[in-house]
Amino acid sequence: MFIPPAYAQAAGGASADGGLATIISMAPLVLIFIAFYFLMIRPQQRRMKELQNAINAVKKGDQIVTAGGVVGKVTKVEDRFVEVEIAPTVKVRVVKATIAEITPQGGAKPAND
Repeated sequence: MFIPPAYAQAAGGASADGGLATIISMAPLVLIFIAFYFLMIRPQQRRMKELQNAINAVKKGDQIVTAGGVVGKVTKVEDRFVEVEIAPTVKVRVVKATIAEITPQGGAKPAND
């Protein structure tokens, strides 16, 4: 014979420890998921909620940075758009959802100035 005969093993649920062994083997996966939730998912959700609240509270005079890297000063706020002055006499309209960072009016002073 080229292939040796295969013999069946006892089913996992046949013994009394089968259920306990299954729970013990799943425990590391559950613990990893819990660790990921508290170390990664929950803080990210909190940051996103804070950013969303800041975007909703943006007002004229705030300094913003968009997701595309455009830095400017807010001159006008609408429902979905914000008008941003990126240079003297240069104004662009930006979608509020693309705002990545907001520095309030009268924020930190530049270093060594």
